[in-house]
Amino acid sequence: MGPSAVVTRVADAFTTNVGRAIVNKEDEIRLCLVTLLCEGHLLIEDVPGVGKTMLAKSLARSLDCTFRRIQFTPDLLPSDVTGVRAYNQKSGDFEFRPGPVFAQILLADEINRASPKTQAALLESMEERQVTVDGETHALPKPFMVMATQNPVEYSGTFPLPEAQLDRFLMKIRIDYPSAEEEATILKRFESLSDAHSIEQTQLEPIDPALLAAARDEIAQVRVEPALYKYLVSVIRRTRDWPALSLGASPRAAIGLFFVARVLAGMDGRNFLIPDDIKNAAPAVLRHRLMLKPEADLEGVTADLVIAEILSAVEVPK
Repeated sequence: MGPSAVVTRVADAFTTNVGRAIVNKEDEIRLCLVTLLCEGHLLIEDVPGVGKTMLAKSLARSLDCTFRRIQFTPDLLPSDVTGVRAYNQKSGDFEFRPGPVFAQILLADEINRASPKTQAALLESMEERQVTVDGETHALPKPFMVMATQNPVEYSGTFPLPEAQLDRFLMKIRIDYPSAEEEATILKRFESLSDAHSIEQTQLEPIDPALLAAARDEIAQVRVEPALYKYLVSVIRRTRDWPALSLGASPRAAIGLFFVARVLAGMDGRNFLIPDDIKNAAPAVLRHRLMLKPEADLEGVTADLVIAEILSAVEVPK
């Protein structure tokens, strides 16, 4: 079985599996799998009620992973996320009581409603896959993936995520409102009130962890020509001097773009990279890392528009 065959098999099984719970969101489901295969984290921005929590739960059940959800609120404390050291009367000593961050799939719901101090509690977890409390370091389970949701920043009661935290998310996606036909399909699925409040009624078949590991190994073998390294770097570097941007993409963004492009190549049934893989990965990987200048923002310029302009301006290798 070739490299692309393993990745394609996993992608098809995963999309079919999660698609039983999520209606007509194949692209978003595939990007969830891409994030997991890259061992990254995913940021989802959209209004409440479009299926973000359902998507995270489906992902966890499809992979047979532990799932925890944290509802971020203005009064949430860092210890509510990471855990605390508490006194145990029986042993007469302090012991660590892990917080909800100790899960394989963590849903950080409405993350931008919490204070910056609480948001920062996730920084070490996302980058180092560990938590340090009172000088003691505790490893997080594997795999570990944060799926964070946020409301658009213009909504009241939100705190914009700092650039350092945004940069730790591999990709940012949006789950738009469903079409009229899709919404009718959703309603037909929930014929009773119990169905509407539980994903457990949906039969999902967990994907073999060994198959996921094999897919990761095969993706690492995707061939990349030297000209494509230069092309990817050119795209990243153009974000740093683009007139409409005050902050460009970091080296971490370049690494993320490289990883995602290789996974997309494997999902398309290829064991070699092409420029279109980089182009297709760029919006989701870069849109949350670019900071627009105030005047560009006032003129209605968006990060996606800037990314499209940069991709058109950078010469594509033959």
